[in-house]
Amino acid sequence: MADTTPQPLSIVVAGASGFIGTPLVRALREAGHHVSTLVRRDPRSPTEFRWAPGSRPLDPAVIDGADVVVNLAGASIGKLPWTAAYKQEILRSRVSATETLVEAMRHTTNPPALFLSGSASGVYGDRPSDVLQDDAAPGTGFLAEVCVAWEAAANAAPDGVRVVTLRTGIVVGQGGGALAPLAPLTKAGLGGRLGTGGQFWPWIALDDEVGAIVHLATSPEAAGVSGPVNLAGPEPAVSDRITHRVAEDLHRPYLFRMPEFALRLVLRDAADEMLLSSQQMVPTKLLESGYTFRYARAEDAVDAAF
Repeated sequence: MADTTPQPLSIVVAGASGFIGTPLVRALREAGHHVSTLVRRDPRSPTEFRWAPGSRPLDPAVIDGADVVVNLAGASIGKLPWTAAYKQEILRSRVSATETLVEAMRHTTNPPALFLSGSASGVYGDRPSDVLQDDAAPGTGFLAEVCVAWEAAANAAPDGVRVVTLRTGIVVGQGGGALAPLAPLTKAGLGGRLGTGGQFWPWIALDDEVGAIVHLATSPEAAGVSGPVNLAGPEPAVSDRITHRVAEDLHRPYLFRMPEFALRLVLRDAADEMLLSSQQMVPTKLLESGYTFRYARAEDAVDAAF
């Protein structure tokens, strides 16, 4: 009888130390895959390789023969305020990291079969009246421009490399993501509605963000998936459901409403881009490829984070 046991894959991860990258590397290794990581410091193990996107090329040998390359590298959009210089860093860090990986692929003898490269829900801009399928057209705004450039850099991968751009929504989990600024404010008794509270937040539980990337990287059922993929929970939720549930889980009052003008006064354009924009994303490709969400409701994702 033929052995049908899945074979371990060779996977290279950029952005492996971040909020998503850390549990992703752990999950891939627990599943038996051989994972190498790209780091910006001196390597501490045989599976770490130093790189410096934008300042020097990546040794093609690092990814030569890899089955999958996962690119999650980029400066945090949660670092506020967005000065003009930091907005340039948000763009530059993503595009230069992606271009560095693609350039290395061009110089390999055996380029990776699959390139999973980051993108974000910000690609759609503010679209309150649209139901956004995976390949919906980009919108307008700073984050939309960043994502368009980021995806274009990934799509320049050599012929034969299947490219998937991960249009990630608002990730809900412990230690970072959307809850990082919300939790301390709520604990201080300052929880409340942001703007109208009726804007759709394309939430996804951290466990499902990681699970979806593992699925896309390793599952035979996902072998035909290419292009943009929405990483968002299966049931759309407005922001008020999420912020209210945070208050309930922390047993704190939910009394305030932060009007749009006040958010813009404090956060400037980051308020419109991160908190007030509405994106009703639908994860059609992910579901059709056989992925089963662990957390189907936004409230369940928030509960799991506490």
